[in-house]
Amino acid sequence: MKFQGSQNYVATQDLMLAVNAAITLKRPLLVKGEPGTGKTMLAEEVAQALDMPLLQWHIKSTTKAQQGLYEYDAVSRLRDSQLADVDGGQRVKDIHNYIVKGVLWQAFTADQPVALLIDEIDKADIEFPNDLLREIDRMEFYVYETRELIKAKHRPLVFITSNNEKELPDAFLRRCFFHYIKFPDKDTMEAIVKVHYPTLKQDLLAQALQNFYEVRDVPGLKKKPSTSEFLDWLKLLLAEDIGPEALRSKDNKSVVPPLHGALLKNEQDVHLFERLVYMSRTNR
Repeated sequence: MKFQGSQNYVATQDLMLAVNAAITLKRPLLVKGEPGTGKTMLAEEVAQALDMPLLQWHIKSTTKAQQGLYEYDAVSRLRDSQLADVDGGQRVKDIHNYIVKGVLWQAFTADQPVALLIDEIDKADIEFPNDLLREIDRMEFYVYETRELIKAKHRPLVFITSNNEKELPDAFLRRCFFHYIKFPDKDTMEAIVKVHYPTLKQDLLAQALQNFYEVRDVPGLKKKPSTSEFLDWLKLLLAEDIGPEALRSKDNKSVVPPLHGALLKNEQDVHLFERLVYMSRTNR
């Protein structure tokens, strides 16, 4: 079982090596990189390429590790106990009826190997990764309410993404294979664009790439535009029928790109870029 890329996802050679290394080592693949570089999409494309079902667990600031295993719905059981005359109390007697299976439980008990995405793990509390150490490492966990040990039938292919909002514990990192998705260079970005817009004219693409990387290279930006934002910008250029001539100045100096709201997402960055364009034109 090896990942060799897909038609819908431009994977570099080192990224494919990382995926296959995680498969060989039977370790989770921890993927970091700028937002919008395709970390989440990687799991989706690998699962599709390897013909594996994909389970996704999108982490929030309030997410607890226990939710990935199971949750005991004590409130529902209490309510049903107060209405026991409805079915003679049969439902209340079986505690299994009040155990809500989490994505890890579903992944462990699936009849075939699945891919499991734990998305943006750094959004959760700092203890969240540590709380998952044993389960991810040993592929089993204990359900105290039913006194049963849940063991994985098949080891899932685990993808964990992080935007580096928090440092992850060393003990957790030791159990993962790590890969950092570098921001695409122009050649890789061109290949990505051609997947999404195969009929895009080369002169428009070349000029759009130049403008995009000029914006990204501006020193002091609070938020550099991402790959997904570049694709959104191209979609708008096509929708508004904006040609390459509108993206460049006659003197080959920087210009504020049309529809720049798809690329620059706060007023400080817009003002900074406009100021640099003005200084470029006045040679100050």
